[in-house]
Amino acid sequence: MLLGKYINKYYLKYIWLYLIGVIGLVAVDWFQLLLPEYLGKIVDLFDGGTVDTSALREVVVGVIFVALVLFFGRVTWRFSIFNASQKTEAGLRRQMFVKAEKLPLSYYGKTKVGTVMAWFTTDLETIEEFLGWGTIMLFDATFLTMLVIVKMVRLDWVLSLIVAVPLVLIAVWGALVEKFQSAKWTERQKEFDNLYDFSRESFTGIRVIKAFLSQTRRIHEFAKIVKKNKKANISYARLTVLFDCLISLIIAAITAIILGVGGYFVYNAVTGNPAQIFGHTVDMTAGDLVTFLGYFETMIWPMMALGQIVSMRSRAKASLKRVSDFLNSEEVKDPENAVILKDVKGAVSFKNFTFFYPDCKSPALKNITLDIAAGEKIGVIGKVGSGKTTLVNSLFKIYEIGENQVFIDGEDIAACNTDSVREALAYAPQDNFLFSDTLANNIGFGLDGCPRNMVERAADFACLSGDIAGFKDGYDTVCGERGVTLSGGQKQRTAIARAYLKDAPVLVLDDSVSAVDIKTEEEILSAIERERAGKTTIVVASRASTVARFDRIIVMNDGGVEAFASPEELLKISPTYKKMVRLQALENQLKGGGV
Repeated sequence: MLLGKYINKYYLKYIWLYLIGVIGLVAVDWFQLLLPEYLGKIVDLFDGGTVDTSALREVVVGVIFVALVLFFGRVTWRFSIFNASQKTEAGLRRQMFVKAEKLPLSYYGKTKVGTVMAWFTTDLETIEEFLGWGTIMLFDATFLTMLVIVKMVRLDWVLSLIVAVPLVLIAVWGALVEKFQSAKWTERQKEFDNLYDFSRESFTGIRVIKAFLSQTRRIHEFAKIVKKNKKANISYARLTVLFDCLISLIIAAITAIILGVGGYFVYNAVTGNPAQIFGHTVDMTAGDLVTFLGYFETMIWPMMALGQIVSMRSRAKASLKRVSDFLNSEEVKDPENAVILKDVKGAVSFKNFTFFYPDCKSPALKNITLDIAAGEKIGVIGKVGSGKTTLVNSLFKIYEIGENQVFIDGEDIAACNTDSVREALAYAPQDNFLFSDTLANNIGFGLDGCPRNMVERAADFACLSGDIAGFKDGYDTVCGERGVTLSGGQKQRTAIARAYLKDAPVLVLDDSVSAVDIKTEEEILSAIERERAGKTTIVVASRASTVARFDRIIVMNDGGVEAFASPEELLKISPTYKKMVRLQALENQLKGGGV
């Protein structure tokens, strides 16, 4: 069996299905061993030249009855065991998806998406395969082998003893091979991860690849990855085939032994000189030999299954370890007795806040101290890499935040329930991620069953309704993967509309108007002043003019706050802000034709 803390509970949950399946398996195993006996009786019936028709009729009826039992028994175990294995796979996948949503961004910074997808697909399928076919093979091989051995020993223990020696060799060889197969499978899966991730990245970035005429180079890179994947697969397949070939050779050798030694015993018995071995007289008829050979042929399946079980279990064991490592990953957990934020007003504070990204020695933010009053319109500006996005992202508890550093309405968010913190915030991220869905569903993503009139109102807020009116399908236009069918400005405004529709106490827009023209930007900023009156709004901007009308502006510089004041005061105290204003004025002059 395949054991582990994330899979054991499913054995208990679906024990009744496994029990029904095992009972069906045992019934099939028991009755199918009657077939060699019936075959032996038929051979002996024809041995004397005359046939007892009543006895023959009895054998035929018995064979028909066994066939019916085998049919219904196999239907029973297939339905029960496969049902349980697929339910277990579905349960694990659901558990993994919930885990994936709870993991911090730092995890996905270290783990490729292709690797995660491989866990959700090939690894889970490998586990399901073993829980289904592996369970069937394991119980079938165990019970059938035990029953066959008992019947073979009862028929002739001497011939059974001769046959048993090669069977022991198979068991020993299987135990040795399993460890090597597990290591080979893990190596194969890692190469598959790389192949999956490269393919996903290539399809996602196909426009960039075509724009730079890099198709040929990407094909060569793909060929190298495929070659490594092929090498790992061949290495695993070579070991598996070697094991299967050895088992096949042993089975062929045992069959030859039965025919040779058994034929010798039958010949001596027919000639009236039965063989004597270890003081035991071997009185074997032709029917007994046929029955014994039938028993062994019945046991060929368990012997072949043994090889498949070893291979299957080694793969499933390696895949379960990968899945278990994923499920064991540390997630952002709420503290005991976490505070649940209610009736949030929107005040935000940072107290000596210092933040390090995972595996980074230098801090991304250093000693940030500032207070944002509820209802303020706050801008955040600074050079590229100054820490603007990191500052606003810290509000969402995406990464672990130290105690007594970041506060919402005076409550330390490190001590707060994560869901309640995020419920108080609305966010338009810098990358403006959109789902492969309709515009209406993307805008209304934050609200279940969002009515169309609210979607249209949000589109008006983001100055997007005019663009949507020009689309053939309007609000039912499908955005394509990551919003590929929309322009940069349209994606930004869709993200703004989605964030606005949540109507949260705190709205965060991270560089969300950089791809729109000045007129549209002005309209959006006017809508913020009008629609967000009395609610906290934080806008990260790359242009000083974007936030020039806000109450106060945070000027970031090299991970710290250079200044935090009104636009008028910043012109006196902040060199960075003054420089940004001066450069933008010069840029406007150049656009207007001046020098």
